[in-house]
Amino acid sequence: MQSLIRSTFAESDPDGEAPFRYFVVGSHTPGIFNLGGDLMLFANAIRAGERSKLQAYAYSCVDVVYNNAVSYDQPIVTIAMVQGDALGGGFETALSCNVIVAERSAKFGLPEVLFNLFPGMGAYSFLSRRLDAVRAEKMILSGRIYTAAELHEMGIVDVLAEDGKGEAAVRDYIQRTDRKHNALQAVYKTRQRVAPVTLSELRDVADIWVAAALRLTSADLRKMERLAGAQDRRRASGAIAVAAE
Repeated sequence: MQSLIRSTFAESDPDGEAPFRYFVVGSHTPGIFNLGGDLMLFANAIRAGERSKLQAYAYSCVDVVYNNAVSYDQPIVTIAMVQGDALGGGFETALSCNVIVAERSAKFGLPEVLFNLFPGMGAYSFLSRRLDAVRAEKMILSGRIYTAAELHEMGIVDVLAEDGKGEAAVRDYIQRTDRKHNALQAVYKTRQRVAPVTLSELRDVADIWVAAALRLTSADLRKMERLAGAQDRRRASGAIAVAAE
């Protein structure tokens, strides 16, 4: 999808109308925006000492969030539409977008500290710019789950929507802001220029994450695997719900 976005703009007339002006990231799985990384892949790679596999996974993830953060180097506003839980890498994905719209029942969290690790694919970079380093570290090290309302109060969630109204809230946001789209995307581009999140920074942090992951103990990995089991059960229940629709 991200490659298609870049190629679509590359092939369009630079003097003509842009192919589109907003890009929305969402989920069709009820109750789940994104539950984060593949924890069993992590655990197996760590046990096998496969540094290159962990690094390749982490780099792929930061490439994705970087593209969202820089709006694909196009006059696009990127929007995360969070309906359900956004945990770990899911939270990082939402944070990488220019705007976060979340339904009231959505939950956000960075559970990595529960198995003695940290979220290494954008959380610190994005949170420290939306908040500050002290509050970013407090959030990362707490491991707690935050409500959409709490994050809205903190300024992380931009638009708080009622349950079931997330898509309508996104459409309303676009309708309200579209007349000033030029100014809006320019402000977000300026945000990236003044407090840039660079790909090299994200990859450097990913390397720190890889090194920390390889230092996890057997006890840490067992905790990770228990969380992976819970993650899989949530995914399975979501798949069943989608199949029933």
